[in-house]
Amino acid sequence: MTRDELAELYLPHVQIATARRTLHRWIARNVALQEALAATGYSIRSPLLTPAQVELMLKHLGLP
Repeated sequence: MTRDELAELYLPHVQIATARRTLHRWIARNVALQEALAATGYSIRSPLLTPAQVELMLKHLGLP
């Protein structure tokens, strides 16, 4: 899954750039999520998310 796809699931009624920025802000404000993602090798520059990274985001941010 891409970060854009996940952002769009959380914020389907806004433009993709806005959804992407909002998702990034949510991650930046959630230290526990940041640490968990870092353990998986997450990079803000990578457009693709692994299944483990998606699972962590769903766990920390809730279902879209």
